[in-house]
Amino acid sequence: MKIINNNHKLCQIKKVGIILKPNCPEIRTEYEIIKQHFLTANIEVVLEENSAKMISCIEYLSFSKLCKECDFLVSLGGDGTLISVARRSVKYDIAVLGINLGTLGFLTDISFRNVKNFINSLQKDIYKIDKRMMIEASSNLNTFFAFNDIVISKKSISSMIRIKAMIDGKPFNSYYGDGVIISTPTGSSAYNLSAGGPLVHPMTEAFILTPIAPHSLTQRPLVLPASFEIEFTIVDSFGAVVIVDGQEIYQIEQNETIKIKMSDKKAKLIHREDRNYFEVLSEKLQWGN
Repeated sequence: MKIINNNHKLCQIKKVGIILKPNCPEIRTEYEIIKQHFLTANIEVVLEENSAKMISCIEYLSFSKLCKECDFLVSLGGDGTLISVARRSVKYDIAVLGINLGTLGFLTDISFRNVKNFINSLQKDIYKIDKRMMIEASSNLNTFFAFNDIVISKKSISSMIRIKAMIDGKPFNSYYGDGVIISTPTGSSAYNLSAGGPLVHPMTEAFILTPIAPHSLTQRPLVLPASFEIEFTIVDSFGAVVIVDGQEIYQIEQNETIKIKMSDKKAKLIHREDRNYFEVLSEKLQWGN
């Protein structure tokens, strides 16, 4: 494992693309206020196509054009919206700022009421960009990226699933239970944590493998260097489902193999310069209370 360097700044701050939380048309009020904050700072604002249609705006760009033409993106919603935007935009090498409309999130640390002040900090270069490890996975038919985790799960609620695992071409385990979670360090505080996996600092590069309700008590979570390539083969005749960041689902057949490796691309998240990961953990997990 190693720490990822984050000494990176935006080349310019002239045009921002905004993506809104899906199925939430009432978000238009907050969007209009945030848009005005950017315009007052002489930053052009462009809305993503699906977001625009949701709130009945007629001017927009497709997501791909948004990533190509804007200097950075803004995700307006919660952690789930930011995860989706980060995963979809990673191939464009563009940074994403998460604005949270609820309570403090693990990822979206800029609150709605602090947007104006943070835009001022952006223009003064008082911010940081974290580069987060992404997972690249491929099966027979699909290649996909994950920001938080990839879950290989059983199809039937009444049975367990058997998954053979290999590291760099050599067998190392056979999972038998409800499935297995392959998590990034960023995703270690999500499903992985709920399933009994360890917290890993998000600026490291590592895989976290956590069995879900394993049949054997000897099966334990495992942290592996991100330089490894991992293969999971589905043994069961029922096949399996692969869930990406809890948002995308793929069907996997018997004897099909899923290959996992660290992506060459990093997700780039814009944060407050003084944001402290351990303070966020303490608040969210109520450490010390």
